[in-house]
Order: sequence, then structure tokens, then C-alpha cells
Amino acid sequence: MKGKLKFLNDWYEAVKRLARHERAETALAGVSFIESSIFPIPPDLMLIPMVQADHSKAWRYAFICSIASILGGIAGYFIGVFFYQSLAVPLIEFLGKTEARLGFEARIASANNKDLAVFGAALTPFPYKVITIMSGALSINFATFVAASVAGRSIRFFLVAAIVKKFGDQAEKLMKEHFGKFTIGLFVLMAAFYFGLKALMGH
Repeated sequence: MKGKLKFLNDWYEAVKRLARHERAETALAGVSFIESSIFPIPPDLMLIPMVQADHSKAWRYAFICSIASILGGIAGYFIGVFFYQSLAVPLIEFLGKTEARLGFEARIASANNKDLAVFGAALTPFPYKVITIMSGALSINFATFVAASVAGRSIRFFLVAAIVKKFGDQAEKLMKEHFGKFTIGLFVLMAAFYFGLKALMGH
């Protein structure tokens, strides 16, 4: 257990250092890509200090995060399709995300609207790598998965960039304390809008 914590802490510090590297944008894309399937550290750790350092590039950095994360999510989806037992299950166990895996599986099994369930998980602080892998393993429609991921990931990273751009050095503290609640609230509002629109259209 101590070895695992040291491993995660070492990677945590390494990712934060990458935000100051001369090729930080490339590193941001790389971290965003691999975090979507196999890497334990979220790209927010790079995105936040990079936006703090240069507000004029906030949307550029959020766009890089979004595209790379979505592409990494597609890779995670196919890991779930083809390598679930051999690779995905041991990896999820190593990262301590077994409970999240079971929770997402139960959520999908009971959901009437699977695309909304995937979108909600992609937007909120729920571990995205679990979503990508389990979406493939549970044979969720690929187009549905991609559409939900595009919406959820883009909103998340652009929201982070907007908060940092607006609140500067206070942003990290605000997000630690309130970001999870805010994204869940945002999801509830968007879900209400979605179902309200469907009702008005008679579907």
C-alpha cells in the first residue's frame, strides 16, 4: 500500500512539473490522452497552472485537453472491448477503482438513458478511465459513447479554464472545495433541460 501511494505521489509531482516544461502543450496532450484509460493523475493538475501562467491561452489549453482526452477515451473504449479481463480489470484494481467500476456498471444496468449516464459520468469527477473501459466492456453504442464523451469532457475542461481565468490564484482552492458539487449541479440542470425538451417535442 505504501509503495502504491509513493508511486502515485511521484507521478502527481511529475505531472505538476510538466506544466512548467518548454513543451508543456505536448505534455498536456499526452497526459490528457493516457489519463483517459491507464494513467491515475488527471490533466487538471497541468491545465490549472498553465492557464494561471497565461490567461490568453486558456481556451487553447482547454481545447488540447478535450481533444486528447476524447481520443484517449476512444482508446480506453477498445481496451474494454478487447482486453477487459487481461488488462483492464487488473489495471482498475491496481488504481483502486474497483468500487467505481462496479458503481458505473450498476448505473448503466439501471439507466433508461445510457448516453445521459455516460455524459453525466464524463462531466463530473467520476473517474473517466473507468467510464471509457467499462463502456467498451458493456458494449455501449460507440457513437453514443463518443457523443457523450465529447460533450462531457469539453464542458469539464472549458469550465476549469474559465474558472481559473476568472479567479486566478484562488481558482485551485475553489475547485477543490466546490467543483464536484458544481459539475453535478450542472449535470442535473442539463438533464432536466434534455428531458423537458423531449417532452415538448412529444418523444
